[in-house]
Amino acid sequence: MIIVIAVVLMIVSFAVSARLKNKFKKYSKIGLKSGLSGAEIAELMLRDNGIQDVKVTHVQGSLTDHYNPANKTVNLSEEVYYGRSAASAAVAAHECGHAVQHATGYAALELRSALVPIQNVSGRILNFVVLAAIFGGAFLYSTFPIQLVLLVIIACYFVLTVFTFVTLPVEFNASSRALAWVRNRNIVDSSEYDMAKDALKWAAMTYVVAAIGALVSLLYYIMILLGSRD
Repeated sequence: MIIVIAVVLMIVSFAVSARLKNKFKKYSKIGLKSGLSGAEIAELMLRDNGIQDVKVTHVQGSLTDHYNPANKTVNLSEEVYYGRSAASAAVAAHECGHAVQHATGYAALELRSALVPIQNVSGRILNFVVLAAIFGGAFLYSTFPIQLVLLVIIACYFVLTVFTFVTLPVEFNASSRALAWVRNRNIVDSSEYDMAKDALKWAAMTYVVAAIGALVSLLYYIMILLGSRD
């Protein structure tokens, strides 16, 4: 059953990702009546929130937009940085929403930031164990008890699962801040607001699917561990 659910989630993940890309592409073709670019919107939102120590810059790639709390930068993909559409407005404001979270000490963001190094280590350990199991399974299982290997995998997936679920309120809150600001600041009109809200909804769905996928993987290995003890 867990495997079936995992396959279904994989299909759903591809579908949601494709839907997000299609939505972004569609809304990127519709110009904002305000004529503001993503970069201009980001700068304006930061100023409105009294944030003066965050730099807005652009990065390569598509949908690679992110806020980096380590160096306080709002990093926008070029299509968002230079774009003048409902999609670019939504993404730029969303990333600035993270900057506002950082400036105001939003608890979920601080917890997520604290988990980043642990999550990175867990990911590397998990990759090592998986590769060792694929290319040196006989050596791995003859050297270490299967229960120990499973416990390591479960510990790693537990960290990844916690990280993905902590990420959810961070992303939803950033979108809420972004949508409230673009509407109250008259960055978008009613139709543009609907497009911005729809684009951010599908972006949020990718995080929801990732969280559920991590939980399913965790439960799968827990079931294997319990079965190995019978």
